Amino acid sequence: MSTPADLAPLSLPAPDGDWSAWLAERCSGALDRAAAQRDRLVVGDGDPLETWNTIGIHLADCLAAAGLLAQVHPDAGIRAEAEEAELAAERFRTALMLDDGVHSALAAVDPERLDPDARRVLAHSLRDLRRAGVDRDEATRSRLREISEQETTLAQAFSRGIREGRRSTQVPAAAVEGLPEDWVAEHPAVGGEVTVTTDYPDTHPFLTFSTDAAARRAVMTAFLDVGWPDNAAVLSELLDLRHEHATLLGHQDWPSFDAEVKMIGSGPAIGDFIDEITAAVGPAGERDLAVLLDRARQDDPAIERIDMASWRHYAELVRRERFSLDAQEVRSYFDFGKVRQGLLDVTGRLFGLTWERVVGAPTWHPDVATYDVAADGTPLGRIHLDLHPRAGKYNHAAQFDLVPGVAGVQAPEGVLVCNFPRGLMTHADVVTLFHEFGHLLHHVLGGRQHWVRFSGVATEWDFVEAPSQMLEEWAWDAEVLGRFATDEHGRPIPADLVRRMRAAEEFGQGYLARAQMFYAAVSYRLHLERPDDLDARVRELWEEYNLIAPLPGGHFFTSFGHLTEYTSGYYTYMWSLVIAKDLFSAFDPADLFAPEVARRYRDTVLRPGGSRDAADLVEEFLGRPYDSAAFRAWLEQGPGA
Repeated sequence: MSTPADLAPLSLPAPDGDWSAWLAERCSGALDRAAAQRDRLVVGDGDPLETWNTIGIHLADCLAAAGLLAQVHPDAGIRAEAEEAELAAERFRTALMLDDGVHSALAAVDPERLDPDARRVLAHSLRDLRRAGVDRDEATRSRLREISEQETTLAQAFSRGIREGRRSTQVPAAAVEGLPEDWVAEHPAVGGEVTVTTDYPDTHPFLTFSTDAAARRAVMTAFLDVGWPDNAAVLSELLDLRHEHATLLGHQDWPSFDAEVKMIGSGPAIGDFIDEITAAVGPAGERDLAVLLDRARQDDPAIERIDMASWRHYAELVRRERFSLDAQEVRSYFDFGKVRQGLLDVTGRLFGLTWERVVGAPTWHPDVATYDVAADGTPLGRIHLDLHPRAGKYNHAAQFDLVPGVAGVQAPEGVLVCNFPRGLMTHADVVTLFHEFGHLLHHVLGGRQHWVRFSGVATEWDFVEAPSQMLEEWAWDAEVLGRFATDEHGRPIPADLVRRMRAAEEFGQGYLARAQMFYAAVSYRLHLERPDDLDARVRELWEEYNLIAPLPGGHFFTSFGHLTEYTSGYYTYMWSLVIAKDLFSAFDPADLFAPEVARRYRDTVLRPGGSRDAADLVEEFLGRPYDSAAFRAWLEQGPGA
């Protein structure tokens, strides 16, 4: 694939190359160049907004590279250097946003002489400077500088505690009876025991298929205790700092400060939204959980509640017995290699994209697969897929920027970081892959903005999940799955099996939505209240919002990584889902590859990046403001509907 010279892919070292030197140039060099541009801006040398944009490009380049390598590089020393580089970049950004000279230079720009995009950049930049505290007195600004650095350091420590907190549990060899053959083969017994780690490909199949209740409790407790106890103290300090940060800027609390620039608009509205959804999904959740409890009592008549160690297991049994759905049969159709290629084929056809594998492309690890992407024959950028677990790697699933795309300057590059098995995947894994790939699509398709401020996934934070959640729908369609989901003999997954999969998924949506509202409540309430005893308050919230019972020894919040990036805004997953269901209503369920609506969605919602408000993008696509009708219809439909 040919790419214009000024949009050539970023040059990366080989896995055994000098990543330390590369990182120093990518970050220290970028910050030096940004500092020089800052001086130009302050003295009035050149167009102020263009200079500001150049500063933003250099800063974003550093933050993207450092933030990624801190999470994925296999060398702990490089990860530590990346954290230091990230801290230096955040320190530079804080100083920049508190700089009187910068503020004066931008405030002097006449918005009436600008085109709409430039006017939007100016307005957002002045707002961001105000929210940083540039108009406060020097004592306040000095304290804000200190707080910002401490917040970054604590967030890094919290993430590090999760990333490097991998645990393992020894279970009796008999406890793995009933697990998939490939899982058992990868976990040989030693001395009559099998080791189960907290990596997703280890833990989730064990919790689903093992009939040993005590072993499931032990494995789940270890999974919930990642980051405990150290991250509890880290989080407590971080919550206090964020509160001080918000109040110094004139807000009552952190959620109020954080929500000011989101679609939801205010902090109290977060609590109202959480309670509204909790009430709406409650009846369905209680109904479905009662079915799990009835099934569990066939094995143990004394059981009183379905807990975190048992819900996956009994959900699997109910799906098998009530919906004639066997998760091991489903797994047999989802070979990792076929799924990865199938995802590229599906999104390529849907959005007019081509994905060309770059064989031998240097990256940080041999597992990483690199592809160049083009839209309708025009080169767009590059993606990197880092999809298997390893020691020291980010242990959840997310999309990371590597290069923020800027029209005529640099092509967008994004990285998908997940932790999937190398062999057979669960269908939940497939859905997760489609979801996270939705972020990657948004980053690449939206990465041709003139202003880096609006590049890629740069919309309001409570909209960013909507495109990804909508793409999940293609992972539930029989025609779509039949193109790549085949068994060992090459036979495609039967449409009737997909129908039963969807019916089974709809069965549990109520209690899983309540679990989501519990996570949202933890995210919101901990920031709002900053309780002295985080563990006790989380357990209170668990009983209030989550229908699935906790385990006596689990401390899930210390591995709740969303608390660093989403802060008080985990509600955004459900908020975005309301919009995602409405977006999907524009597609024809009988023909999910219909080109007109897919390309219109690509061009009106994804390609603009953050250049317009999310509500306006959605309204242009739908031809009306978004509403919750499709979401409520989805909630109200029963299993098998």
